[in-house]
This record gives sequence, structure tokens and C-alpha cells, in this order.
Amino acid sequence: MNLSNLKPAAGSVKKVKRIGRGQGSGRGGTSTRGHKGAGSRSGHKTKIGFEGGQMPLQRRVPKVGFKPINRTEYVGVNLDILQGLAEKFNLTTIDFAAIQEHGLASKNDLVKILGRGEVKAKLEVTAHAFSATAQKAIEAAGGSIVKL
Repeated sequence: MNLSNLKPAAGSVKKVKRIGRGQGSGRGGTSTRGHKGAGSRSGHKTKIGFEGGQMPLQRRVPKVGFKPINRTEYVGVNLDILQGLAEKFNLTTIDFAAIQEHGLASKNDLVKILGRGEVKAKLEVTAHAFSATAQKAIEAAGGSIVKL
């Protein structure tokens, strides 16, 4: 086998539709563009979302709400989950690496500790943000918080 006898797989190459080559070809005359109108003229392009004069979907659908473009998204981790980790793996310090290791966040996530549940263990928790209730609960249990 060499470069001179390579062929594409059977059925993978289709014949090109040759338009504008006379009436006998079956694609002469209007060259598959139909009669008159903008679509038959050269240089014609429809705008994205144009539906032939019908009200486009983008304008028909009601617009609701507002999304700030520079909002910081946090992955929430609740206190009951931290307590479960502390008990199961005998942890005293829970940092971002530990949260990531146990599959609660990925490496590019920002983590916020939320206040659902109770903390009984004395924990040193490191995260990007803390809710007020979570901070009180951790400090009430004798633990400490560190913001990244």
C-alpha cells in the first residue's frame, strides 16, 4: 500500500451538485434558487433568527429576571456534611483540599460553608466564604474559621 493507490471508503464521497450548467443538467435556469425575491439575488444572507417576517422566537418569549455577569458563584457545603466528614474520616481540620478530595467541590470552585445542621466536633475550617450562622456554629463548638 502506498499513497498512489489510496481511495476513500465506499459511499463516503458524494458527487458535487453542479448548478448553472444548462437546462439539460436539471439544475440550469434559476440554478436551484427559484424565481425572483431576495433569495435569488447574489449576496443575499438572512439575519440570524429571521423567520420570514413572522415574529422571531427571541422576541416572542417573555424576558424574565436579571443575571449579573460578574456574580461570584459558590458551591455550598453545609455543617452537617462537615460533621459527617469529621466523624467518618476522623478530621480536625477541613480545608479546601479535603473538600475537593471528598468530591464536594472541583478545583476551580469557590466554597461557601452554610449553616444547615450542627457541628459537635472542634473543627478548623478553611473556605472562601462562610454564612453568619455557620460561623457562629463552628465557633460555638470551639472551632475556628479561616477565609481564603
